[in-house]
Amino acid sequence: MRDLTLFAATALLGLAAASPSSSTLGLLNYNGVALGDWESAYDKASAFVGNLTTEQKLALITGSSVTSATNESFSALVFADGDMGLQDFNYVSAFSLASAIAMTWDQDAYYEQAKAVGIEFYKKGIQVLNAPTSQPIGRTPWGGRFGETFGPDPYLNGLATGLAVKGYVDTGVISGAKHFLLYEQETNRTNDPSSIGPNPASGPLPYSSNTDDKTLHETYLWPFYDAVKNGLGAVMCAMTKVNNTLACQNSDLLLKHLKTELGFPGLVYPDTKAQSTETAETVNNGEDYGDSTYWSTSVMKALLANGTLSEARLNDMTIRNVIGYYYSNLDNGLQPAEQGDGAFVDVRGNHSKLIRKYGAQSMALLKNKNNALPLKTVRRMSIFGAHAGATVAGPNQDLSIDGSGPTYQGHLATGSGSGLASFPYLVTPLVPLTVKATEDGTILNWILKDNYTSTAGSSLIPSVSGSTAVSPSYETYAGNSDVCLVFLNALSGEGEDRTELYNADQDKMVNTVADNCNNTIVVINTVGPRLLDQWIEHENVTAVLYGSLLGQESGNSIVDVLYGDVNPSGRLIYSIPKNESDYNVGLCYTSQCNFTEGVYLDYRYFDAHNITTRYPFGHGLSYTSFSYSNLTILKETPRIPASPTGNLTVGGYSDLWDTVNSISVTINNTGSLSGAEIPQLYLSFPSSADQPLRQLRGFERVDLATGEQKTVTFNLRRRDISYWNVVEQQWLVAAGEYKVYVGASSRDFKLHGSFMVRTHV
Repeated sequence: MRDLTLFAATALLGLAAASPSSSTLGLLNYNGVALGDWESAYDKASAFVGNLTTEQKLALITGSSVTSATNESFSALVFADGDMGLQDFNYVSAFSLASAIAMTWDQDAYYEQAKAVGIEFYKKGIQVLNAPTSQPIGRTPWGGRFGETFGPDPYLNGLATGLAVKGYVDTGVISGAKHFLLYEQETNRTNDPSSIGPNPASGPLPYSSNTDDKTLHETYLWPFYDAVKNGLGAVMCAMTKVNNTLACQNSDLLLKHLKTELGFPGLVYPDTKAQSTETAETVNNGEDYGDSTYWSTSVMKALLANGTLSEARLNDMTIRNVIGYYYSNLDNGLQPAEQGDGAFVDVRGNHSKLIRKYGAQSMALLKNKNNALPLKTVRRMSIFGAHAGATVAGPNQDLSIDGSGPTYQGHLATGSGSGLASFPYLVTPLVPLTVKATEDGTILNWILKDNYTSTAGSSLIPSVSGSTAVSPSYETYAGNSDVCLVFLNALSGEGEDRTELYNADQDKMVNTVADNCNNTIVVINTVGPRLLDQWIEHENVTAVLYGSLLGQESGNSIVDVLYGDVNPSGRLIYSIPKNESDYNVGLCYTSQCNFTEGVYLDYRYFDAHNITTRYPFGHGLSYTSFSYSNLTILKETPRIPASPTGNLTVGGYSDLWDTVNSISVTINNTGSLSGAEIPQLYLSFPSSADQPLRQLRGFERVDLATGEQKTVTFNLRRRDISYWNVVEQQWLVAAGEYKVYVGASSRDFKLHGSFMVRTHV
């Protein structure tokens, strides 16, 4: 790496243990990494590459099909977005956004949705799925792609990322996790004014994310450990810089950390516009797959001839391009041929049921005054807000990567840019609400515009008269209703960051309705944190149901929760503060973006500064109630080596994944309805580890019938009690007291205890 900033002078200095020479750093079978269950794939890949000519190797690493001297063929890998399902295809499903599935806090859901997505990619003949999107991790709530990720907590993000990778791999496709690394906003993300995303008129772009070594490891690298451990076959490097070196030619990121420290055996490929024209630096510093515009045969042969590119590195690049193919068993010849985006091959199966189920499970009940929800039989109901119904034309809209938002005038159920899904259909809330009204005999009114003003007799509102005529205004509709449902959304996406965390028109609508309706229920679907304090304490706002973007079954998922067919169990994956000014990280408008906040994002920052949030990380209510009891810590004084002693493997040192302690609690459903609780384990470290006040280190979804109780066990891995030591360049365990907190959110603790770690060499 070159041009390290002074800010990062203590960062990214490599591994303390003996490491390969610079000429072999990061090369498979030279980096000291035990390949484990990748060994067979490596042997097959090596044998295949050994029978290729130099020209064939160069063709393969630039996306061409080749046939070896032994007549073994390799078809060029087909890459495609995205996390929510295939884009621009017919007969595919539109799944929940990653931030939505994360809000289920359900490890089975993380795996099962990814598996369903992977099945559709596999059956359409796609080999590499550009997912999961671990990052942007959500450093700032104004980041445009916040909704595409699993959230700013490294533990939750890592668990979800790892399970998503496993889900994809188990279907036979290669997972291409992104974006590596520290790509946290859209503004200034590229140096090409004709490219995607906003740019200023001048400056050394793209922006550089400058961070220290501790922050890099404990926040941003953390989820990629999980991904690599679970079978990650490809990594998309970001178009931005890290410590003033482009991510796709950053030897510290790609060679030292990803390929050696994490033991990653797969290929590194560039995001759009991320490949540098500095060919020698990209090929030698870790990028394995590139565009032949830059990596032409003549240029690459010249680098080989003058010794700039070694034969060993070219072989390594080629092996890395095919090892995931063998690891995912794509060489078995069973995958269907690639289907064009217009092909009418239905690959959806029963995925609509899964989408509806997990969409409902992801919705978090933030407020429920006087048990306003679930709804019973309603005499008169009014619905407000464009988010309740369909757009004028749809459902597939061109939500551009040049930016979308800040709200959407229709029901918002997918993202934009790379986070966009292809809807086979879209169920808006108005549809199932109308069905419920017909079943219950409810009188149903609606105004589907966020800034509506009444003009009776216009083409929008025809003039009517008679005994049932009502002036179509917020005030009159709300005043004549037993229940008022107000639907809000917030949109952003690839190419443009957010400009607001609340919306004046929407908030005015909520307050106007609540001023006239004493049972106002607000439903929100948003790409990221949406502030509520403009109306949350209004005495007539009785309930708030909050979630991300839910895919094709969105309306059904929402109404399932509103009417109690599903008991809500979603939890926030970020805090909701009271004010925008409560956040410590905004957008960076210069080319040098210094991550001076370190590891203190979201609840870790709010806890450190004792800031009262409106709703804390992990919060979510239920229609029933639960009790916690019987906290049991298996080992009160475990003896653990300070440094890892295992072999360096795929996923890091092997003993990082060993269970070193277990904590158990009993959860009892004390209410009158069946439901699911999400007990959460938080850990405080000894002061010598220099860690935040508390950190999430375990959670489980527990389904309980009325009166039922279950014991939940949290297994702490060595890495869960480790911190990154910048001097030793290693994950170390600090000796001392570890405090344990178990509860329903990051600030609602039901039980607590501690254990004392003794370290030894």
